[in-house]
Amino acid sequence: MSSSNLKGFILAVVSSAFIGSSFIIKKKGLRRAGNNGTRAGSGGYGYLLEPLWWIGMVTMVVGELANFVAYVYAPAGLVTPLGALSIIVSAVLAHFLLKEKLQKMGMLGCLLCIVGSVVIVLHAPEEQTLTSVQEIWDLAIQPAFLLYTASVIAVTLVLILYCSPRYGQTNILIYIGICSIIGSLTVMSIKAIGIAIKLTIEGTNQAVYFQTWIFAMVAVTCIITQLNYLNMALDTFNTAIVSPIYYAMFTSFTILASAIMFKDYSGQSVSSIASELCGFITVLSGTAILHSTREPDPPLLTDLYTPLSPKVSWYIQSNGEWKQKDEDGSAPNFITVLRPDYFK
Repeated sequence: MSSSNLKGFILAVVSSAFIGSSFIIKKKGLRRAGNNGTRAGSGGYGYLLEPLWWIGMVTMVVGELANFVAYVYAPAGLVTPLGALSIIVSAVLAHFLLKEKLQKMGMLGCLLCIVGSVVIVLHAPEEQTLTSVQEIWDLAIQPAFLLYTASVIAVTLVLILYCSPRYGQTNILIYIGICSIIGSLTVMSIKAIGIAIKLTIEGTNQAVYFQTWIFAMVAVTCIITQLNYLNMALDTFNTAIVSPIYYAMFTSFTILASAIMFKDYSGQSVSSIASELCGFITVLSGTAILHSTREPDPPLLTDLYTPLSPKVSWYIQSNGEWKQKDEDGSAPNFITVLRPDYFK
């Protein structure tokens, strides 16, 4: 391994460690904020005042910056698969710090997600060389990508306005689906901004083109939406399940968007396309297994009514009077009467 690739490898590993840890830190912050107000899963924004959540955000930003720099030193075929390490980091930390147990079948699903994503990335085609933001803009306004963008906006609006209020608390794919679909547009915008920065540093100022600022506004809007619904997913569902499903879906939609916008598969061999298809099916299989083995979180109480414990018992004294059983132990000469629904 060359020194350049070694630097990229180290940065990618560090990035995965920071990003995986950020999921746990942010969820602990979300839990702490939820104890003092409305939870993020119920539409609350109290976590914005929680220092621990901001520490998680800073940790994620550091990880993303390390990942960005890693692409400068090493090819995408080396850096991108290492992003799967963040799933392992978050799952292990969630097991020990959040007491979120990962079942054996869940581990298998996690492994399938990682293997499938690695296969997709390793067989991904090489990208074309772009020399200006205007070239990227021409790719973004081609009919195929405009149709994809319109589809993303339409599906996202349906998920946010219709599905989220009704099924967001019970179906993990709602919140993560919003993050993943919007995330594909985020990556395309960030990539355009990154190329603009690179070209500007090399001496060709790209800030003079209005397309650069449009890409920047799209990126900011998509990132804010992603973070909002990712917080809701983390606050509502098991972290060990959220991380791999988000990784698998985000990777799949990003590759799809890149293929449409940059025509990545033009000139690809049949074997490479078949390998990517197999990887995609593997990712879907892993996602299905992870979703089916998810441990349901306890439901949120929406009112002040709290059901009585089914373990309430009473005894009858010798004089015929009813009295509640003491918690210290059993009183003499009593008959235990259980609630009718005790064995339901």
